[in-house]
Formats: sequence, C-alpha cells, structure tokens
Amino acid sequence: MYERILVPTDGTATAEAAMEHALDLARRYDADVHVLHVIDDWRYDTSIESAVAPLREEGEAYVERLEAAATDASVPVTTAVELGKPGQDVLDYVGDHDVDLVVMGTRGRGGLPRRLLGSVTQYVVTHAAVPVHVVPPTDEGD
Repeated sequence: MYERILVPTDGTATAEAAMEHALDLARRYDADVHVLHVIDDWRYDTSIESAVAPLREEGEAYVERLEAAATDASVPVTTAVELGKPGQDVLDYVGDHDVDLVVMGTRGRGGLPRRLLGSVTQYVVTHAAVPVHVVPPTDEGD
C-alpha cells in the first residue's frame, strides 16, 4: 500500500512520536522512510552562512537521531536538511520523491493550542495530494 513514507521533523518529541508511527507502518508495508528537516527561511536570516551553519547542524542532528531509529528497526531511510518554507518544502519533497504517505506530529503545547494543528501540519494536511497521518502530542509534551 505504501512504498515511501515521509516524516518531516522539527526536533520535538512529537516528531519522534511520528517517527515511531512511520516505522511501524514501514515495517507493515515494507516501505522506505524519508526524514526531512526544513530550516525556515522566513523565520531565520538564511542569507548569512554563519547564521545558517548552527541551524543546519541542529537539523542534521534531528535527522540523524531519526535515521538511527530507522536503522535500528531495519527500515531503509533517506534523510534531507533543506532551507525554505517548511509546509511548501514538505509538499515539494512529496512530489519530487514520489512519497505515498506523510506522517507528522501536531504541535506539542498545552491548552487550546494542543488541540490545534501546528501551522506546517495544517498546511500539509490542507494541500497534500497524498494521505497525511497526524500524530498527536505525547503525554510528556515538548
């Protein structure tokens, strides 16, 4: 049913929970997992490489952690760290890599925001041409 599953990550516990769901689905369907971290060029000044370097290192640490989880689960994994607009870049990645399913978390905050999707998740759910599996925040929060 699924051949390629994408897990966008922002480094939160909710993204890690999404990865657990993705790995379960990947094992069930013998699928590959792709992990994507996008450095938001709206939020950060990405015109200066010295400003981008620590953000890139942080993003690479996120994807490496999830890559290790996939390797431990014997699931083939591909990783990427990109600069751009997270919601649109997730959709572009889906199209460019023939992704069948996106598995992503909601924002992990308490109260009313906990019941709302994060802006990137909302954008992807609203615009994706493939199914999007949304994982709620973990009990521990972010």
